[in-house]
Amino acid sequence: MPLDPFILHQNPLMTQESSKPTRGQLERLLSQRLQALYRDQLGHQPGKVTCQIFDEKVALVIEDSITPPEQLLADRGQSDLAQKVRSELDEAIKPGLKALIEEVLSVCVLDLLSDATLETGRTGIIAVLEVTPEVRNPEAVPKIKK
Repeated sequence: MPLDPFILHQNPLMTQESSKPTRGQLERLLSQRLQALYRDQLGHQPGKVTCQIFDEKVALVIEDSITPPEQLLADRGQSDLAQKVRSELDEAIKPGLKALIEEVLSVCVLDLLSDATLETGRTGIIAVLEVTPEVRNPEAVPKIKK
């Protein structure tokens, strides 16, 4: 997105580079938007969402991600059914989750992997990206040793 010449004129120190978000800003925004997606799509407000961008990947950990109906099934000895419900919910929100990650990071998601543990109430998600997201502080994005 080109910068408005008026803005550049008003602030000559502002460059294309400084208009990019930092890694931390992207991670916070993605965490907040993921909580909103769960609330809007599943009617459930998860707890803390931790997000980390590294190379061409994003790791997300969602605390308290299990919905009340899933928890009820698990508590009543129906863990297999609760796990099936969780798998179906994960598949149902996957397109929205993929679109959300692509929108926030401005990169294509090649693959999306997720798993939830009923016992701990956590969900882990790994998004494999086409490229490393552009950030103002690229040195802050950990690289994987190859």
